[in-house]
Amino acid sequence: MNKKISSLLQYVFFLGLGIFLVWWSIGKIEQRDWEEMKSAMRDTNYWLLVPVALALLLSHYSRAIRWKILMEPMGYKPGKLNTYFAVLIGYLANLAVPRLGEVLKCTILARYEKVPADKLIGTIVAERAFDMICLLIVFAITILSQIDVIGQFAGDMVNQLLTGGTGQINYTRLLMVLAILLVIGTGSWFALKRFAHLDFIQKIKKIGKGIWEGIISVRYLKKKGWFFFHTALIWFLYLASIRIGFYAMDPTSQYGWLPAFSVLSLGSVGMIVTQGGIGAYPILVQETMSLYGLGVNIGKAFGWILWLAQFVLVLIAGGAALMLLPVINRKKNKPANGAVSTDS
Repeated sequence: MNKKISSLLQYVFFLGLGIFLVWWSIGKIEQRDWEEMKSAMRDTNYWLLVPVALALLLSHYSRAIRWKILMEPMGYKPGKLNTYFAVLIGYLANLAVPRLGEVLKCTILARYEKVPADKLIGTIVAERAFDMICLLIVFAITILSQIDVIGQFAGDMVNQLLTGGTGQINYTRLLMVLAILLVIGTGSWFALKRFAHLDFIQKIKKIGKGIWEGIISVRYLKKKGWFFFHTALIWFLYLASIRIGFYAMDPTSQYGWLPAFSVLSLGSVGMIVTQGGIGAYPILVQETMSLYGLGVNIGKAFGWILWLAQFVLVLIAGGAALMLLPVINRKKNKPANGAVSTDS
């Protein structure tokens, strides 16, 4: 299939999924629930979203510094401001088309810092590899630190799956689940071996290989300590932004760091599933907070407020970076006094 058509279909699918989730979640809200949600939103202290925005902006700056560290073994040292603006514009582009931001920020840095865009691909792979590891660590911390909450939720799901809510194990259901897992495992192994020549299978293997190469590429860094520091800081600031966000609403102000870990875990999945988390992020935040006893409508309001804060921040910061980038580079690219331009 033509790559352009494939990219278009992916774009339409993920955008359509996000729009469907928005329509589906809004369609389930009854009139009395709307009133409760609107009341919660009216009572929200939106000024407390300012420190949320500052934490996220700082995390993006830390990401830019980490990206610079990854470029240094190749002999490139782009300016911090240009790198930061490229990161912000990348986030803005990702709202429109998934993964466009990674390509665009490389292109921007190639234009303003003369860093070959093709040589930056490896740094993007390394970034994504460590972000995936961090997300898995966040999931592990979430589960291990909250066995009583997460464990009970998982136990209820397994109980419903195996017993059908009767309290007695249905051995037919159990055998079906085991059979399905066996078929999936065997089928996956067979497909990877039997159809290794197919583009789809090769792409999966290529992604896995790229992630591994991204992880081991860190051994060449001169500033390994700073790389790991900024990696941890990025995710801590994500966590802190949620923790601070709890204070914006009275019903959520009682929640601490552990629920913030849960929101970060499931919210990150929402950001991956649809473009910019549209539709999926608020739903997953609401479902997560319901585990801690937060009402459904308050949870929906909180999910939408948290998502909108991030969405608006990316629009404003990314748009500002897009406008300021040529302005701050104009002086640098301007010929020195007395110099004669060789442009024809």
